[in-house]
Amino acid sequence: MAKGVTKQSVDFSKWYNDVVKLAQLADHGPVKGTMVMRPYGYAIWELIQKELDQRFKATGHVNAYFPTFIPQSFLEKEAEHVEGFAPEVAVVTHGGGKKLEEPLIVRPTSETIIWHMYKKWISSYRDLPLLINQWANVFRWEMRPRLFIRTTEFLWQEGHTAHATAEEAQEETLKMLEVYREFSENVLGMPVIVGQKSENEKFAGAVNTYSIEAMMRDGKALQAGTSHYLGQNFAKAFDVTFQNTDNNPEFVYATSWGVSTRLIGAVIMTHGDDKGLILPPNIAPFQIVFVPIFKTEDEKILVMSKVDDISTALLKKNVRVKIDDDETKSPGFKFNEWEMRGVPMRVEIGHRDISENHAKVVTRHNGVKEFISLDNLASMLFDKLTTIQNELFERAVLYREENTSTVETWEEFKQVLNDKGGFIKAYWDGSRETENKIKEETKATIRIIPFNSKATERTCVYSGQPAQYEVIFAKAY
Repeated sequence: MAKGVTKQSVDFSKWYNDVVKLAQLADHGPVKGTMVMRPYGYAIWELIQKELDQRFKATGHVNAYFPTFIPQSFLEKEAEHVEGFAPEVAVVTHGGGKKLEEPLIVRPTSETIIWHMYKKWISSYRDLPLLINQWANVFRWEMRPRLFIRTTEFLWQEGHTAHATAEEAQEETLKMLEVYREFSENVLGMPVIVGQKSENEKFAGAVNTYSIEAMMRDGKALQAGTSHYLGQNFAKAFDVTFQNTDNNPEFVYATSWGVSTRLIGAVIMTHGDDKGLILPPNIAPFQIVFVPIFKTEDEKILVMSKVDDISTALLKKNVRVKIDDDETKSPGFKFNEWEMRGVPMRVEIGHRDISENHAKVVTRHNGVKEFISLDNLASMLFDKLTTIQNELFERAVLYREENTSTVETWEEFKQVLNDKGGFIKAYWDGSRETENKIKEETKATIRIIPFNSKATERTCVYSGQPAQYEVIFAKAY
């Protein structure tokens, strides 16, 4: 199967598409830009969803669901919001065979419909904070779709919270950003840089946008999650007020935050190699696959009995196990298939292995092959899952470090971007004009202003004016 995968060094984009298809993660839908998530890809999303959902609930959030259709007038109430999303929205003009009195927007994000409802639910400081998350699909008309990364319809979660003070809302914004960072690094094995977005890159309608930015194996950046401090913008647009402790009316303070099925694309491009997908154990639908090898019925009985014993011991430890006993496929085909699909470990057990009291264990991410005694195989495999998870993260950190450059001059900036790519640390004067000119000339954007980023007595890499921040530039998805 790996022979059908384009090498990353030849065409990274084609490599990505090959892996998505051959690993059976997703396929193109009949409408341009839509995506069909296949069972294996959806199983990864379910594990992502499970891990995040328990984190949301541990921080006091509850799940709800809001409608897909939004009156067009709602979107127009917040000026920045409508301007930001207008090019991406799908509009319904007819329903039930008749023209609608008011067109309906097909949900690109849910701030407007949610704040319409919050007006009904919030009247006093006693109703706050309101901490709601939604798991849903959203629709954004993509001109250049890419499976998982940018599709016309995708799955995500969107948190929307209401607070009595600006301080509390800001604290919530950063708390959820930290939830995303911890999840990305500890579950996805994907290192991220956290910080604030520039004015050009912030969410339409937000006061401040914060994000986690990851580096893919082609050196490009991927925005993996965002958390927005909305201030009172949406509360004012929808007239959502509450009686504060002084018994005076006040507009509510808000946040919103979200991640999507884009994270699956991020995992593919963070860890994958020329043999296909590599999955961190924490989100692998199958963490270990057993390939029993036998020729005769007697050998089959012996081998399958041993495989069942070991897999049962692992299942008791909540390890996700697959026994590939499909007799229509050769062992070699199975080896290639599970390598392509990124299963963290493959265990090969045959009649001879049992007679020698060991099994052959192949670790996907580094290709290491070793023989492990059957006496303690289950416990050894269980322990190796943690090792693999950690090694994937450490390898991704090292790759990011090796592909991050610090530059002082504009000529050096352009040379590094063209010759090496990756992340570029450079000083910026804080102006939109400079940011726009850099983007126009190089297609690189400010991905993140890292927290605590200062530029004392430094000058901007482009304008030569006094710098405000040291930021991360990169080309991005």
